[in-house]
Amino acid sequence: METKLTLLFGQSVIERAKEYAKAHKISLSRLVENYLIKITADEGSEEKITPLVRSLSGVLYLPDAEKDHEDYGEYLSEKYQ
Repeated sequence: METKLTLLFGQSVIERAKEYAKAHKISLSRLVENYLIKITADEGSEEKITPLVRSLSGVLYLPDAEKDHEDYGEYLSEKYQ
């Protein structure tokens, strides 16, 4: 069931929101609804991961990532001494 709700915003906020909604091909009502759904969602609820993102998880392996981080730290230390 949908219910009408009246909200008051500054004119510039409304204009920017309308532009944003138009650029993203979504109604302003749906934009506000999605925002309210997001901020009122259960804190413990898990983000949904798309199958594509799930398939890419673990693809990138950086064996020297920690060493690179240390090397960069040393570089910065020397640079700013």
